[in-house]
Amino acid sequence: MKKDNVAKRLLITGVVQGVGYRASFERQAVALGLRGWVRNRRDGAVEAEVDGDAAAIEAIIAWAHKGPPASRVEQVKVAEAQPAGAGFKILPTV
Repeated sequence: MKKDNVAKRLLITGVVQGVGYRASFERQAVALGLRGWVRNRRDGAVEAEVDGDAAAIEAIIAWAHKGPPASRVEQVKVAEAQPAGAGFKILPTV
């Protein structure tokens, strides 16, 4: 991981499943040049891990608080994470 890169894990709660949240998150992450993944959780939350430039990480966290138009985000918890590797993907529900 380069010196100015960071890795974060996000846990997004609210109305975030069935509203295109994961696909929108993936598009935003790719547009920002981030690596990582996003997935639904059985508890109704969306979880993501992102790795990249610190400014891009801040931008995706800001976007995560709003989400796509049909979503209603209640909370975004952010924690430190390990570097995500290459590319960005949507993972199966856990």
